[in-house]
Amino acid sequence: MPDFSPFFPLIAIILGVLFAVGFIWVATKLMWKVAEPNEALIISGLTRGTLDTRAGMDFKIVTGKGALVLPGLQTVRPLSLTLNETELKVSCVTSQGIQVVVEGVVIYKIGDAPPFIANAARRFLGQQPKMESQVYNVFEGHLRSIIGSMTMEEIIRERDKLASQVRSASGVEMEKLGLVVDSLQIKDLQDPTGYIQNIAKPHIAQVKMEARIAEATRNREAAEKEAEAAALIADAQSLSAIRQSVAQANAERARANAAQAGPLAEATARQQVVVQETEVAKLEADREEQKLQTSIRKPADAKAYAKRTDAEGQKAADISAAEALARRTELEAQANARRTEVTAQANATAAAAAAGATKVTGEAEAAATKAKGDAAASAIKAKALAEADGIKARAEALASNQDAVISQQLAENMPAIIAAAAEPFSHVGQMTVLNGGEGVNKMLGGILAQAGDYLPALRTALRNGKDSKDATRTPPAPGA
Repeated sequence: MPDFSPFFPLIAIILGVLFAVGFIWVATKLMWKVAEPNEALIISGLTRGTLDTRAGMDFKIVTGKGALVLPGLQTVRPLSLTLNETELKVSCVTSQGIQVVVEGVVIYKIGDAPPFIANAARRFLGQQPKMESQVYNVFEGHLRSIIGSMTMEEIIRERDKLASQVRSASGVEMEKLGLVVDSLQIKDLQDPTGYIQNIAKPHIAQVKMEARIAEATRNREAAEKEAEAAALIADAQSLSAIRQSVAQANAERARANAAQAGPLAEATARQQVVVQETEVAKLEADREEQKLQTSIRKPADAKAYAKRTDAEGQKAADISAAEALARRTELEAQANARRTEVTAQANATAAAAAAGATKVTGEAEAAATKAKGDAAASAIKAKALAEADGIKARAEALASNQDAVISQQLAENMPAIIAAAAEPFSHVGQMTVLNGGEGVNKMLGGILAQAGDYLPALRTALRNGKDSKDATRTPPAPGA
């Protein structure tokens, strides 16, 4: 058996070292305190205060790291930095004197800065549940104060503004408590007096009215669409029925045409025969018309023209003879008057000479004046007699050839008479004459016959007019 006695001192030394190391590790484990991320360690006792703490707070604040705490000489206590929540239900009175109950929630925590932790440690270390009542009291007072300066309408419309004012007003007091407000929310407004409900009634009524109007409009539009759809269906059905009727009518027409094809062809052929016969009859009528024109009407027109020409020539000869006789009588009267005037002047000259011979100036001049007056009177008388003889000769010529004169006047006025008879046809834009040349001849013959009907009446009127003129015309008295 080996002897281990020489190794005992060494083993004892190793064991002593291990024991010392273990003791140191256990002691360190027991004295070393590490702060959690959501807490702060408040170390008091044999220690120096944190530099950031206020005067009079001689303790150490450790956050986010560890610190050695000597048992019996130092005390360490954790301070939670987690969020806290306080429900608010505060009865307030607005500036209008209206009672309102404000329900809200405040979310807060101890501030991360050492001054906030120091303030919270002095007030809530070991008594953190009391923070809820303290926060409630702070916000209750500020809510009542701020709502007392606002109207109900402002509170309803500007909840964010209300929350901001409350947070600003409570900021100093919360800082003294070492607390920071993360959020303040106004959840509800209770209105024991019914003011909010009354405010909403007009708007609710307006909304309901608009909803009813919108519903009625939609119902009307739906009814219109249904009516339009029904009308389209009816139109489609009517169009279909019309098309069916048209198709059936076309089929019936086709059957009728097929049934009438034979008689229609026969009638068409007969019609063509009748047309040809009619054309032949027209040609025969035209031929007879030409024969009539050549054999009867043209010779008759030639005879009438010859007689009319002879009458006009005889009338012109008679008128010329009467005018020549009247002209000759007038010239003879003028010559006689001229001879008488010359004789009177000669007598006046002789009287003047006799008066000069006897040197009786006054008597000579009187005799000359008297001679001149007698000569002028004789000349006027001779001229009047000549004119009376001319008028008498013209009247006798017209009396003997009255028919010729009237015929001449009728011949001169015949174009105007025919134009007046044809006046109704001047307003016709387009005229269709039946029976060809025969129809035209009949129409012209009618116009000439109508003009001929007026000729006797015109002749009688002209004769009566001339007789009345001759009766009323009185020749001037001789010596006038």
